[in-house]
Amino acid sequence: MKNQSLHTFHIPVMGIAYTIDTPIKVASFGITSALSIVEDNLIEVMRKVYYKKNNETYTPITTREKDYRARRITDYLNLVNRNVKKRLEELRNSSFEAGSDLVKYFEMLPNENDLKKKYLEFMNAEEPEKKRSIEGELRKEVKAGAIEVNIMTKVDREIQDKSGNPIPNHSDALTALKGYAQSDLEDSAVIFSAGMNPRLFNYLESFREFDAQAWGKFKKRIALKVSDFRSALIQGKYLAKKGIWVSEFRIESGLNCGGHAFATQGVLMGPILEEFKARKKELQESLFEIYNKSVAALGLKSFDKPHPIKITAQGGIGTYEEDQFLHNYYQVDSTGWGTPFLLCPEATTVEDDTFKVLQNSTDEDVVLSESSPLGVSFNYLKGTSSEKERLKRIAENKPGSSCPEKYLVSNTEFTKKPICTASTKYQELKLAQLESAELTTARREKLKKEVLEKECLCIGLSNAAPLQYNEKFVKNQKAVTICPGPNIANFTKKVSLQEMAGHIYGWGNIINRKDRPNMFAKELELYVDYIKKQVTDMVTPDPKTVKGYHRFCDNLLEGIKYYRELLTEHYFSNAEQFRRILLNSEGEISQLKEQLV
Repeated sequence: MKNQSLHTFHIPVMGIAYTIDTPIKVASFGITSALSIVEDNLIEVMRKVYYKKNNETYTPITTREKDYRARRITDYLNLVNRNVKKRLEELRNSSFEAGSDLVKYFEMLPNENDLKKKYLEFMNAEEPEKKRSIEGELRKEVKAGAIEVNIMTKVDREIQDKSGNPIPNHSDALTALKGYAQSDLEDSAVIFSAGMNPRLFNYLESFREFDAQAWGKFKKRIALKVSDFRSALIQGKYLAKKGIWVSEFRIESGLNCGGHAFATQGVLMGPILEEFKARKKELQESLFEIYNKSVAALGLKSFDKPHPIKITAQGGIGTYEEDQFLHNYYQVDSTGWGTPFLLCPEATTVEDDTFKVLQNSTDEDVVLSESSPLGVSFNYLKGTSSEKERLKRIAENKPGSSCPEKYLVSNTEFTKKPICTASTKYQELKLAQLESAELTTARREKLKKEVLEKECLCIGLSNAAPLQYNEKFVKNQKAVTICPGPNIANFTKKVSLQEMAGHIYGWGNIINRKDRPNMFAKELELYVDYIKKQVTDMVTPDPKTVKGYHRFCDNLLEGIKYYRELLTEHYFSNAEQFRRILLNSEGEISQLKEQLV
């Protein structure tokens, strides 16, 4: 396979703005990263930023132009690609001197990497001729990390013509896919997150860029972010029937992650990874059987054996020990390090005020909220300018957002045309309805709180980059929302890219806390809190819901049993704390089950 990374970690997409130019910053150092391509107005701002940085002529692609959204995305990705290639060439030709980008490139590689070993051999070589020979080999081996894109499948607003009719193949997700497919990125991947979107998956058939060029070789690959094995199998088979191979399944913790949180039915990350480890070959072969028949029927090249599949994991990873356990025991191909990189300006883009809020955050500051208009739980950092602005509008009796972007419009409760639940229009209508409804005071206040909690994420998650680069964005709004995982409470200082690499690979440490629980233990605590809230908020218990909560609790208890066995077989530096959390969680779940009887 061509797409073998020199690094054993990748930087996942974060928000909309925070990794919008991360590939430009890190790809030349061999690090793979992903950017969101959902917000084309932000992408247009970034086109302007980087055309100016490159001293190239910037020509706006306006909303009045045909197919402007896909064209913006294509051009920005081409611009990112040009910048990465230019930086890589400059790095390759720089000197082997202390502090140079070339030295930085090799020093950040993991010690087990063959290229790192060759670099150390070069540094220790004394014979000039041998040193020159190795130097030439090293320069040839310098390569960029992959530039990947993320499409959140649920963000798929219909685009309509002047008569109000949907324009075929012109929804947000489809035009984003088109923009990516038509870009000149190679050895790249599109990551689909938030579940299956049949319309989007069907549209993949329109593009030959996702076909295999040879065994294991793709110009553009498909990666699916999944919550469990069953989801991977269902989505993988759906695509295989269309002659489309999934090259990566990206497993993310249901709750111990940043952004939108998709809780499983109480099935924890450890058992999920165990199933992928045990059934990877089965997954690969079952998809290949369907895929190979499909490509043959389409008149495309079939193969003698399955293409490789990468299994990667992310969500809450915070230490070298955890990273190594994922690689060595679960045999994952790469680990996703997201939240800690928000404090690394060499990798991500966070404007100054929000950066300070991140630095000072505690365990209590990251909450699983209902802020998202998508109706999906959302890990949310308190104290941001967006939260302050939302609360100020509520205090002034002017709740809601003007909704200038409209990417998350979906509600038709009061209107024929979908509107966003974070908008002023929706919130005014909903609050008026609640005031006139026959409800207890407690019930009415609870529902009002849920309405007012919704926040404009289109602006909030996009604003950091325009503010940091001093560029105007939508109506000059300045509110910023940020959505780190709970792990952010363990990282408190600004770090360099080299310091982050050192922390990941174990030759440095940027965590001062001694009481940080293991990532698996933390996820368990989050799940216990989650199910407790679900049970507490249950208004009218019905047999089906109660049965579902019992199953949820049973899955958690199975997970606790699994971790106890894991602790007897493997070394964990914080094993005693881990055991205490298992014991406490078991007690809480047992009490909860008694309530559900």
